[in-house]
Amino acid sequence: MDSETDMVRQIRSLDSDMQTLVYENYNKFISATDTIRKMKNDFRKMEDEMDRLATNMAVITDFSARISATLQDRHERITKLAGVHALLRKLQFLFELPSRLTKCVELGAYGQAVRYQGRARAVLQQYQHLPSFRAIQDDCQVITARLAQQLRQRFREGGSGAPEQAECVELLLALGEPAEELCEEFLAHARGRLEEELRSLEAELGPSPPAPDVLEFTDRGGSGFVGGLCQVAAAYQELFAAQGPAGAEKLAAFAQELGGRYFALVERRLAQEQGGGDNSLLVRALDRFHRRLRAPGALLAAAGLAEAATEIVERVARERLGHHLHGLRAAFLGCLTDVRQALAAPRLAGKEGPGLAELLTNVASSILSHIKASLAAVHLFTAKEVSFSNKPYFRGEFCSQGVREGLIVGFIRSMCQTAQSFCDSPGEKGGATPPALLLLLSRLCLDYETATISYILTLTDEQFLVQDQSPVTPVSTLCAEARETARRLLTHYVKVQGLVISQMLRKSVETRDWLSTLEPRNVRAVMKRVVEDTTAIDVQVGLLYEEGVRKAQSSDSSKRTFSVYSSSRQQGRYAPSYTPSAPMDTNLLSNIQKLFSERIDVFSPVEFNKVSVLTGIIKISLKTLLECVRLRTFGRYGLQQVQVDCHFLQLYLWRFVADEELVHLLLDEVVASAALRCPDPVPMEPSVVEVICERG
Repeated sequence: MDSETDMVRQIRSLDSDMQTLVYENYNKFISATDTIRKMKNDFRKMEDEMDRLATNMAVITDFSARISATLQDRHERITKLAGVHALLRKLQFLFELPSRLTKCVELGAYGQAVRYQGRARAVLQQYQHLPSFRAIQDDCQVITARLAQQLRQRFREGGSGAPEQAECVELLLALGEPAEELCEEFLAHARGRLEEELRSLEAELGPSPPAPDVLEFTDRGGSGFVGGLCQVAAAYQELFAAQGPAGAEKLAAFAQELGGRYFALVERRLAQEQGGGDNSLLVRALDRFHRRLRAPGALLAAAGLAEAATEIVERVARERLGHHLHGLRAAFLGCLTDVRQALAAPRLAGKEGPGLAELLTNVASSILSHIKASLAAVHLFTAKEVSFSNKPYFRGEFCSQGVREGLIVGFIRSMCQTAQSFCDSPGEKGGATPPALLLLLSRLCLDYETATISYILTLTDEQFLVQDQSPVTPVSTLCAEARETARRLLTHYVKVQGLVISQMLRKSVETRDWLSTLEPRNVRAVMKRVVEDTTAIDVQVGLLYEEGVRKAQSSDSSKRTFSVYSSSRQQGRYAPSYTPSAPMDTNLLSNIQKLFSERIDVFSPVEFNKVSVLTGIIKISLKTLLECVRLRTFGRYGLQQVQVDCHFLQLYLWRFVADEELVHLLLDEVVASAALRCPDPVPMEPSVVEVICERG
């Protein structure tokens, strides 16, 4: 029963929906019926109107046919009369043509006269066998000849500009004048105008007036000569296109000749800028020069103007690199001159000058700032806004071979060569070089090898994105060259300082009478001077180089005395039982002892530290003292004086060398050599020697 009740409810709902649909559709059906009824009425009226229209069209067609039949004869007559009228108008134009041409020539309307002549030329040529037309043609030819003469006169005067002259040539060509002759005359007149522009540019480069600004000069040349050349080329190609390859070759040769003269003037002006230091104005001028020649380069591809302009820009860039390299070299030499003056001025004025470390810092910073300034200056050639910077040369060769290799690597190698030139033999350039300068340059080159070269080349590679595949100098090669230069300079410094001390020792030995000298009571002043100079050198080297490594020193280094009994070989040599018959035995013992002693290499390689430098200087000095002693003969007191001097040197020099045994061996050799050359070798007591040295 519930289901039935639910079904009844649904049926009622559906009935209600159906009734609603029926009512709605019923209204629509009624509306559609009304519409169809109206359409029937409207179509019935339209059919009536169409019937009336068809009737009217039939009547109109009948009337038209009757009118056409009536006017057929008149239409043919009118057509004939219209043709006759047109022919008469043409004949009237032909008969009036001489007067019209004359009037146009008198009024200067040359273009209108040429157009009249062009309209009538074909007809007169076709009917020239008729006497009347022949007379008209003769009159027109006379007037046309006079017109051509006036056009040529106007063209030859050259007072008008390029567009007016081109118009004259165009009219002459329309009049049938020979194109080849007009081509020659057109180029001749254009040459005159362009040569006048070149003369005005050349006058600006004369000696009397000051040369204009390079940017202003290129602007004048671009607007005057290059602009005129573009107009001439465009007009020529438009007027004489029918000439074909021969005409194009004439134009190319014309542009190539005058362009070469213009380029020569531009190069003369650019050469005057090579002495300047600012590149911004020069690069702007080159940019405008290069941009101006794009248009004629496109119009006259056969003349090669754009390529020639690019070559000029590249050549100027190369010269600019050479100028900056020369400037860097001059700056380096200027820094060396300043160092020389700083080293010499305190000595002359008796004042304390700047230290070597400060001078080294000043020189290094000055050179680095000059290098950075040069890189910034030449970087303008590769700026994106510059028209020629996208050329292959400036993307590749200029960056790699020009800037990196030519400028930076070239300067570093030049700096090394200049520094090595101070290592010449004494008596040449090296003889007048202050030793402190050698020391400073060696440290500068060593610093370049350690860090500066790598920094400079990295900076260069970052600023100039090198795209060239050409081989470049590796950083390791430059560092090796700088290290070798530093080593040579330091070695030469050791030789120079050793030579200075050696000269003092040699003169002190050679100028003294060792046979008749008095008993020693003091250390000779020259030995004190040697110790003082060695100490000063130690301080000087210590300002720039590290200490270095020393061997372990014995506790009695400062207490050892030099006597003929200081070693076993000397005890055997100078025992109290010494007799005149013993020299051969003692010489033999000395030579045998030398076989077992360590050989001393006086000129051994110098390391980059203070101990190695001082060791080299002391070895040279003591070796010189030994050789000078071997050339003299000593008395008893002379031997004792040598003994005192050597002990004094030993007291102070052992602390400067890497191995104190080196000083002991050399001073042993000096005392032994003096004893061998002494007829009466009586040594001084070690205690007395110590007292004299301590008192000294």
